[in-house]
Amino acid sequence: MTSYERVKAALEHREPDRVPFDLGGSVLTGINVHAYVNLRRYLGLSEREVQLVDVMQQLARVDEDLLARLEVDVSCVDPDPPAGPTLAKDPVREGEYWRMVDEWGISWKMPVDGGHYFDMTDRPLKDAETPADLEGFPWPDPKESARFATLKARADRAVFGEKKAYILGRQYAGIWETALWMTGFEKFLADMMVNEDFAHALMRKITELKMQYWEKALETVGSNVLVVSEADDLATQSSLLCSPDLYRRMVHPYHKELFTFIRRKAAAPVHIFYHSCGAVKPLIPYLIEEGVDVLNPVQVNAEGMDSAELKREFGKDITFWGGGVDTQHVLPFGTPAEVRDEVRRRIDDFAPGGGFVFATVHNVQSDVSPENFMAMWEAMREYGAYR
Repeated sequence: MTSYERVKAALEHREPDRVPFDLGGSVLTGINVHAYVNLRRYLGLSEREVQLVDVMQQLARVDEDLLARLEVDVSCVDPDPPAGPTLAKDPVREGEYWRMVDEWGISWKMPVDGGHYFDMTDRPLKDAETPADLEGFPWPDPKESARFATLKARADRAVFGEKKAYILGRQYAGIWETALWMTGFEKFLADMMVNEDFAHALMRKITELKMQYWEKALETVGSNVLVVSEADDLATQSSLLCSPDLYRRMVHPYHKELFTFIRRKAAAPVHIFYHSCGAVKPLIPYLIEEGVDVLNPVQVNAEGMDSAELKREFGKDITFWGGGVDTQHVLPFGTPAEVRDEVRRRIDDFAPGGGFVFATVHNVQSDVSPENFMAMWEAMREYGAYR
């Protein structure tokens, strides 16, 4: 099978020749720059300047030689950076920190010494209280032509040249997550309870911006796209960030509207890849109703996220994209033997009948040794064969 055929079969809940493998197909299935450099050196690949595909997460762009060495099945087709004036400010060093501002006006910082990724420090709408407060904000232009300059060429190269599936990336975080980031978590969670007009106005604005982006992105790439990516984080390690009832009432309608819009605008059937870390199981039925059919990263060590139970309860409706190995404990701190055992267990749980694309639980972090990474990859190739 080609990589494209392999991924398509998995998405259609058919068993391909082997479990498809994703590394770097999105900024949710990537690898930290430090781990990437160490892995290249371990595999004897040439030294080269590493490009960052995501500055905030410090994710490396996976080079073609490593993609070929690991037989990765998925390509990344994210939008290009905007060219016009935005609120964004490139990273600059201020004392002990690198500081930057993204195009939504959110401020971030990372320690100069020992920094692994940027953390949020300030929110542009932290004092906003009414829908009128949103009217004068300089929102990003989701349809700016620079975002789409190379999108079609990269999509076509992935499918027709490399014979791979690709994930068509979004322009920013998800509807709810963007609202939380722009106002602050505590404020927006409170707004959902006591200031619903403002909360709805902000999520409505973000939804409209996203629909503008997706309409142009889908029109640009045409009919060869299989997977489109959206993302929020709906849960902590041990619980949801809000009750199922509050989610259903306040957030669910916007997700359903957006995902329905995406399917309507796509030139061919697409699979909605939805990212949420944490203990998200109670909301999976709502996600399915909204149109989600791919769940990532499948945080198998979070509360209630047992891989066998997830497959049994939702395996007919959801493709599990991730969950191949725990990245909090096993992959960074386990022995190679423990990594192999973990990989075999997750494949045994997720792979039968298709509906599984192997990736780590979120990005490979900086403290993952190349020995453990390759133990994961070798076990995936050994145990991931269907026939």
